Amino acid sequence: MTEKVPADPCGQLTVYYDGACPLCRREIAIYQSAEGADRLSFVDVARAEACGPAADLDRDRALARFHVRDSEGRLVSGAAAFGAMWLALPRWRWLGWLVTRRPITPIAEAAYRGFLKVRPALQRRFRARAVSGGTE
Repeated sequence: MTEKVPADPCGQLTVYYDGACPLCRREIAIYQSAEGADRLSFVDVARAEACGPAADLDRDRALARFHVRDSEGRLVSGAAAFGAMWLALPRWRWLGWLVTRRPITPIAEAAYRGFLKVRPALQRRFRARAVSGGTE
């Protein structure tokens, strides 16, 4: 799904993620520490202040799937969003290139949709582990 809003004047890629999800937080932390991450804008849509990341992306939709807005204002989600983000990070670029090529794109999207089905159970497991004294 691709929608377009005005381009980011800074030419940045905007990454919308669920900061309330322990899995998502861990993964985004990896990308935030990667070379090139300073050229990306990371938006935690789970935070109270993020009551609607953009006019074309409401909070519920943003929490349900991973979204990225490119520097031209196009909004993509799922595997396409990961591909766009990875293409912007030098050490991840190879994976972004791979995910954005056929026949990998539909396979990656199917894998992402499969992950979304098990994500709630994984979140509960991570949260229980954190409560019981494990690390998050």
